[in-house]
Order: sequence, then structure tokens, then C-alpha cells
Amino acid sequence: MTNHWIDFRNADVILVMGANPAENHPIAMKWIARARERGAKLVVVDPRFTKTASKADLYAPIRPGTDIAFLGGLINYILQKGLYFREYVVNYTNASYLVNPEFKGPGQLEGLFSGYNEKARQYDKKTWSFQMDEAAGVPRKDPSLRDPHSVFQLMKQQYSRYSLERVSAITGTPADKLAAVYQAYASTGRPGRAGTELYAMGWTQHTVGTQNIRAMSIIQLLLGNVGIAGGGINALRGESNVQGSTDHGLLFNSLPGYLSVPTASMADLAAYNDKNTPKSKDAKSVNWWSNKPKYMVSYLKAIYGAHAKKENDFCYAWLPKLDEGMNASWLMIFDNMIKGRYEGFFAWGQNPACSGANSNKVRKGLAKLEWMVNVNLFDNETGSFWRGPGVNPADIQTEVFLLPACSSVEKEGSITNSGRLAQWRRKAIEPIGQSRPDAEIMNELYFRVKGLYRKEGGKSPAPILELAWDYGAPGPDGKIEKVDISRVAMEINGYYLEDVWDKKAVPPKQLGKKGALCASFVTLQADGSTSCGNWIYSQSYTQKDGKAVNMMARRSKEDPTGLGLFAGWAWAWPVNRRILYNRAGVDPNGSPWDPKRAVIKWEALAIDKVTGKPGLWKGDVPDGPAPPLAAKGGKYPFIMKPDGMGAIFGPGLVDGPFPEHYEPLESPLQANPMSAKVRINPAARMFYTAQGGLPEDVFANADPRFPIVGTTYRVTEHWQTGVLTRHLPWQMELQPQQFVELSTELAGQKDIKSGDKVTVSSARGKVWAVAIVTERFRPVMVMGKVVHQVGLPWCYGWQYPTDGSGGDSSNLLTPTIGDANTLIPETKAFMVNVQKA
Repeated sequence: MTNHWIDFRNADVILVMGANPAENHPIAMKWIARARERGAKLVVVDPRFTKTASKADLYAPIRPGTDIAFLGGLINYILQKGLYFREYVVNYTNASYLVNPEFKGPGQLEGLFSGYNEKARQYDKKTWSFQMDEAAGVPRKDPSLRDPHSVFQLMKQQYSRYSLERVSAITGTPADKLAAVYQAYASTGRPGRAGTELYAMGWTQHTVGTQNIRAMSIIQLLLGNVGIAGGGINALRGESNVQGSTDHGLLFNSLPGYLSVPTASMADLAAYNDKNTPKSKDAKSVNWWSNKPKYMVSYLKAIYGAHAKKENDFCYAWLPKLDEGMNASWLMIFDNMIKGRYEGFFAWGQNPACSGANSNKVRKGLAKLEWMVNVNLFDNETGSFWRGPGVNPADIQTEVFLLPACSSVEKEGSITNSGRLAQWRRKAIEPIGQSRPDAEIMNELYFRVKGLYRKEGGKSPAPILELAWDYGAPGPDGKIEKVDISRVAMEINGYYLEDVWDKKAVPPKQLGKKGALCASFVTLQADGSTSCGNWIYSQSYTQKDGKAVNMMARRSKEDPTGLGLFAGWAWAWPVNRRILYNRAGVDPNGSPWDPKRAVIKWEALAIDKVTGKPGLWKGDVPDGPAPPLAAKGGKYPFIMKPDGMGAIFGPGLVDGPFPEHYEPLESPLQANPMSAKVRINPAARMFYTAQGGLPEDVFANADPRFPIVGTTYRVTEHWQTGVLTRHLPWQMELQPQQFVELSTELAGQKDIKSGDKVTVSSARGKVWAVAIVTERFRPVMVMGKVVHQVGLPWCYGWQYPTDGSGGDSSNLLTPTIGDANTLIPETKAFMVNVQKA
């Protein structure tokens, strides 16, 4: 989130699209209700009339997979009616930048951007560049926004095609509903008004998932809704520590703190830094990522300790490297697995046999392994795949080990929620039975692997043998018997390994004392004098008067701003900033766009106690201490962007600098109504084509066998795939088995009644479900024809209840394809049929 949960209460218009907080994030509805009490409007766009929609001031239905068409229409509405916040757009976005004259968009190239290579299914992005002022080394600009090559004019050209009538025909949203939503949300594009957007997997799990969020980012920048209270782009994470897991390097291409994983061509640290550190010649750009070398060296010092020295490149050579072009994301893992390319697999705190798209393929892949380790509280469909439906255990070679993990209340540590808030949790009870905390399991594995390397040797043993692992008191054999999780947190925060001085100050000023915990990432160094396991968490466990202070354990309820920042409650990254890019929430002179909801304010005459000079920010922790844009030494507000600007034109993505509507892999339409020659995202990786592919990856578009649009979602009563909740009888009593929701119109055609057992099938598999006939789903009119829609939860699996009465996973139906940028699977839009069982 750019903002945070409590901040929802500050909004004037709340757009919920791609999420269902009333059921999946119920506490969030408290803050939405607070906003409505003060007159805010709740707008919900969803294929299904959800519990969130039942509380909405305005609800609009939509066909799954058509969000960009819907949002593109909103962009067009804002531009055509002149409802954008001009001063914000000109000063704080790249709307005024001039683009390469050779650039062309989908309106000119029948659905493609310039530079497309059809054979490779990728773009050469040379024409997506900006025209440069060669003398200054910065992009050329037209503040009038009239130049035909300006980002602003190209954006108008791109979205002029998204008329109300065309968007309605694509999305199935009635035109009057579209107009009402557009009018409501566009009303926030002026000072004194704030609009926020809440999304979840309903936006991300598409072949255009990244571009869905990009489209909303463009809208928020046009309206000036980034950096203000009640604004922002806010992802509702589906689990209380998903944000924390990605922060700490869960993804294959990310080290902790979103540092890039090096590739094989980056032979040394200098090459890595040169490739990954952005550069800017604009004096007004903060370009915070230019500090990346400091963060990388500090990370290497954290994991390799005293072994990491300047003379050996801080042990950079020991870091694992990705092959060039390698993709090790979710879909690729199981694609390689079913092709027999892996010997073993750790399923740690997950259940891919149910949660993975195209679960039949996943389950077949598990059978190709020699061994698998399942780390979980309970056995599940993944651990017991070898005895699942249609499987003969005698045919399975995979040896499965279950390592029992304890629950969150049986261990101490931190979680980081969607609002970047890191909160420390105390242990309530001791682990039950033989279960252990994850850290203890990892500790045991590490010392056993280390022992094998010492005994037997092996290829490249140094990265294991010399790993810094100072997380507790060692026993006589050197093994740490019990992990002190606070030590892990301190390593993440970082230490001063030498006295650290600001030598530019006169006289030189000491920033940190050897052996002390780092004050924040601002003091991290690239010379090896600091360590830090994750730079964005530096300041989370710091030091005061010689004593360690766990900032994440703070519980102050004071809120002097009245905005719900609660700066003394726990700790938010970075440096306890509660609203990101908050310098965009003030005008170029530092005065808040909305004085009544001022997140920060520039006090030009106040004396800064740190510098002793006049001028400082009041309120939330600002995005850097520099003065506002118009002041001497002023800086642009978007400090993580090399140019300091909010990106309306985004050339960094693989599938286009502007979002463009493409149909899902499986659709009820033969062609894309926006561009007949390009049906699906042209940069999405195809697993099954006319030239070949695994039979498990087959798909069926506009196929009369599968005429109904399907989607998936969660229910309040079950947790993810249900591993933690299907074992609780009171939860199973509330939601006992797999179901499918279908409209009264479709049920009438199929002669299906509520309670009937039906079979839902796709080109890849089938699942039985109990029919719920409801008006929550309604047919929509798409390109002149009626399209029916159904929805299933993905919280069930065959393994428990043991009698199979719960049914099986709806992901047996979903296809193998993902977003062009992230490869997150497209599980929210696919084609099915429904028949009486």
C-alpha cells in the first residue's frame, strides 16, 4: 500500500475493484464504514454482488478480465471532461515529457505498440524512449501539454478509443453504471477531495495484472491522489505477512529490500552495481535507488560477516546467480517439475496441489520428484498427492517427508501487513507436540547441511560453511541450540561494524558507533563499515541510550495529527513513514493541497534541530528532508523514481508503456473488440500453442463446450486452501463443501436448483460442487450477446475431510498462463461449463 488500513477513513470516494474486503479483509470494513459516516461514497465494481457491494453507495457489474477497458474508459472520461488536477500533473508526473517521434500505439498498429517481434513475443523498446535535452541530460518537456509527442497527448490518443459505448460492450457494465462510477471517482481530482482504490487478487491474477494496477496508478496521478491522506493505490494482501515475505526476498528475482538478484553476466560487484543502480543528471531528482551499492554491500556483510571484505568483493561471488533470461516463478517451477528437471522440492507453508493454477498439472509434477519435504501444521493435498484421486501409490516414486511447523501463536516474531506496518508478536503458548517454529526448522537444516559439507565436501562449500549465523548461543559442537528471533531482527536492522562519520560535515559528525545498531538506512555505507539484512527495515530494531529498542513492539495510541497515522504504534517501513510519496501531497511551495488533511507541511522559518538551519517538515516522516520543489534545493516528490516523477508513461514494463485491453487466455469472444488482430496480451508467455505444448496446458477459447465465464474467490470461513480451517469442525459447519454460485437465469436454462450437485468442467479438468442459485451473479451483455458467469471458492481439497465430502480444488479448472511481467497465474477469468452431476 502507498497508504495504510486506517487511512481509508480519510477518503471521500473509495473504489473497491478486484477485492472484497467485507469478506476477505473484514477489519478493513471498519475504516470504510468510518469514511462513509463522514459522507464518503463507496463504489464497488465486481462480477459478483458481494457483501462489500451490499454496503456500497454504487455497484457496477463487470465481466472478469476486462478491468483495463473499464479503467481506460475512466481515463478517457477524466481527460475529455478536463477533470485532471493540472498543477499536480504538470509538476509531479512525466505527462509533459516528449516521447520518441517513432513511437506508435495500439490505435495505430492494430493492438500493438511499436517494436513488436511476433516470433519472440516480445518488444524492442527503443521507440518507447524519451526525447533528451543532450546538454542537460534530462528528458525534454512541454509544460503546456500540447505537443503531439508529449506523454499527455499520447495518453489522450491512446484512451480516446475507450468510449463509454465500447467499454460497456466489452465489460458488460451498463453504460449508465459506467457513467455513474466515472463521475463519482473523477470528482476527487481537485484539492480538498481524496479518492482511494482498494484491490487484491481480483486485479493481479490476470495476463494483464500488472497493467491493471498501472491503469489505476495513471488515474490516481491524473487526479492528484498519490501522497495524500485518503488517497493512494492500496493492495489488500491476502495474508497478514505477505507484505513481509516479499519484503524479505520471497520472490526468485528479489533479495531482501527489493535488491535485484544478480545474473550470471554480472561477474563482480562493480558490474552488478553498474547494471542495477539508476542514474540521473537532474539536480532536482533524489533518485534514492542511487544508494543501492550501500544497501548491497551492507547486505553481503550481514550474511557473510567478517568473511566479506573489500579485497574479496565482499563475497559477492558467493551469491547465487540467475542465468540470463531465467524465470523461476510459480508457473515455471511446476512446468519444469512436470518435465522432470527437479529432484526435490520444499513445500514450505503452502499447498500448491490446491492453490496452484491448473492443479492437475501441479499434482502430476509432484509425481516426477525423487523427494519432497512438506513443512506445515497439517498434512494436506500436497503432502498426500501420492494417494489422491486417480493416483495409484505404487506408481509414485516420490519420497515425502512432513516437518510439523507450529502456528503463529506458538512463536515470537514480526509480521508486516499490507500497510507496511511491522508488528512484533509475542508467543502465547509453547509449540504443541513435535512441531517447531520455522526458524528452528531452518536452524536444524542449516547445521545438518553444514555438517555434511564439512564431512563430505562438495561443490562451492564456502557460501554454506562461512555463512554468518549468529542467532543464539552455540553448544559444545558449535551448533545453535535455540534461535533467538530478536537476534535475527537485529541483523535485519543492521549494525555499525566501525565508527561511521559524515566527513562532509564541518566538523565531521559521527553517525554511528562501532557495535551499535544502525539508526536507519540513511547511515548505511558501501565500504563495509555497516551490515544490514534488509535496508528498508533499518530502524525497526534500533538503539537508545545504549539499549536495544524493538520499534516493532511499540504500542502507543497517540495520534496528534488526527489522521490515524499512530506513529508510535509499531513501525512502518521505510523509517516509520505512514504515507508514501507524501511530498506529492503538498504544492511546490510546501503547502498541503488539503490543509484539513495535511500529511506533511513545510515550515520555512522553523529551525531544524539537526541542521540548525531554517526550514523543516511537520507531520508524517517526509519522503526525504529536502525542501519542497519551488524552494532553493527543492526536489521532486517521487524519490524512488530516477527522474523523481510519477510515471504516466511507463516504458519499464514488457507489454507496453500504456495499459491496453486484451482478452484473457480463455474468453467468450473470438476476437479482441479493441483490436481484432491481437486477442490476448502479446507479451504473455504461452505454454500451449498450435506448434505444441503439454496436453495439461490445453485451453479453449470461445468454445461451445465451455460457454460460461468462471472466476474464483475466497470465503471468510476458510483460510487460503483451507489447510488451517478445514480441520476445525465449527468452520466446516459454516462452509462444509465446494460450491458454485450461478445466476437464476443460467440455473433456469440448466434446470439446476440450489442444493443440486453439479459438475463444473473446463478444458483441463472438472470438480463437483453444490449449486447455489443466486442473484449475486447476473448475465451480462457482451458485444451484443448474453454471457453467463459463475464463481467458485478455492478453499477446498480432497485430503480433508477424509471422506472427501468437502470436494476438491477449483484450481483444477484454471489455465497455465500468467501476467506478462510477473507471471502470476490467471485464475480469475477462464471458461467452463456447468452440468447436473
